[in-house]
Amino acid sequence: MRYGVDSLNYLDIIIIILYFAGMIFLGFFAQRKQKNADDYYVGGRSMGSVKLAALWMAGWIGGSSVIGTSSNAYDMGISAVWYVFTIAVGCVVFAFVMAGPIKNVSEKIHNITLPELIAARYDNKCGTMCSVTTILAMIGYTAAQFVAGAAILNVLTGWNLGMCYIIAVIVIVLYVSTGGLLAVTYTDMAQMILLLVGVVVVAVPLTGVKLAEAGMSITRDLPSRYFDLGGWGWSTIIALAISTILSFFTSMDSFTRCIAAKDEKSAKRGTIYAAAAVFVIASASTYLGMGGKLLLPNLTSSNNVIAELVLKLLPHGIKGLILVGVLSAIMSTADISILTASASLTRDIYQKYVNPQVNEKKLLKMGFGCSLLIGVLGAVFGWYNQDIMNILLITFTINSAGLFLPTVCGFFWKKSCSSASLVSMISATIIAVVWYVGKAVSELAIFRIDALWPAFGVSALLYLIICLTHKQTGEETERAERFFAERKSQASSV
Repeated sequence: MRYGVDSLNYLDIIIIILYFAGMIFLGFFAQRKQKNADDYYVGGRSMGSVKLAALWMAGWIGGSSVIGTSSNAYDMGISAVWYVFTIAVGCVVFAFVMAGPIKNVSEKIHNITLPELIAARYDNKCGTMCSVTTILAMIGYTAAQFVAGAAILNVLTGWNLGMCYIIAVIVIVLYVSTGGLLAVTYTDMAQMILLLVGVVVVAVPLTGVKLAEAGMSITRDLPSRYFDLGGWGWSTIIALAISTILSFFTSMDSFTRCIAAKDEKSAKRGTIYAAAAVFVIASASTYLGMGGKLLLPNLTSSNNVIAELVLKLLPHGIKGLILVGVLSAIMSTADISILTASASLTRDIYQKYVNPQVNEKKLLKMGFGCSLLIGVLGAVFGWYNQDIMNILLITFTINSAGLFLPTVCGFFWKKSCSSASLVSMISATIIAVVWYVGKAVSELAIFRIDALWPAFGVSALLYLIICLTHKQTGEETERAERFFAERKSQASSV
């Protein structure tokens, strides 16, 4: 059965324009409530469980999740569920292992960023290298969302893809740079409701109705390979699962959410609530991709499957609602990525090395400027790399491979030392970048191996060898003892 191309009508367009305008308004509204960097980057450290759950979902269930999962499901079937499934697992593991310790320590050292915490545990060199990997990773996350946003707008409007890309960049960067975490919290709660309603409550049932009307069944009419859980390739699935879960322990936005919580219980509960919602999104995105394969079998790009389903099959008004939900997912991940990188650039680079005596008012202005800069860098990266999953794979590797052991062991192993941590971070970053470039310019078989394995393997080996053979200095021992004491003393008072 073939469907003719339909278009948005005025009602759909009005819904989308009002959504964009509302996001920008919330950014400027939140700006008026900000007094210092704490307000801008961690919302005054007063977030409850529901707000934190919205932030978690917004950060991890973005355009790359919804668009990327549905795209993979269109191409390969049920195996696409692995990406979002591993996000849910990462949420749960992180909640029970790290949420409490992070909140406890941050209350003592009053940090805003992960690099500040790393510097407190080890030294400034490690903190600076952590800043480098954080900024690089967040630029990659941001780029992936821009690419997804442009793909949606391109299908919606028929405008030039480049123009759609620029529009997505401008709207997202504008409200994030002006409003900070408070604006992100306001918008993310609205965006997550729109996502769940648009994609899960509306799009999935209506797609099911269209399949039934066409006499089609996913289980009967799709090839058997579409029901192979390992269809993506087990090497890629395992690498993605490991790098994704590790990224929870090394992504600065994970730490930011715990720091922003009003207490330890809120930090844990918010994470678990988000994990439950992630399972629903994973199933819905996979179903839409597989249903789209039957209803629209000849798409030129599988990235467009959700947008094409909505545009061609659903009634006006509903189109605008669902597409706003998808755009919400894209924008909500981009905003926290930009803000996280901005925090690291402002606090860990500018304040530490350029202007240590900077006052809060000027630091707040620097935050605005750094958010704009990160948005532009993410836009440039995404412009030259349009493969969403490729962007995510290299980004997760850079962010997790060398930083995982120094971060986790820093909380639970006193022998974890600064020299081992620094070598781990540097080696993993270099290997990941070399693999990324090598895969792009060379046909050598070695570059077909996922970058996670050499990056994490080499960095972990070096880290463990140095930690086990290194004799800690008095200063290192003192730092470790103080860090552990701060964690325990705060935990006992919660």
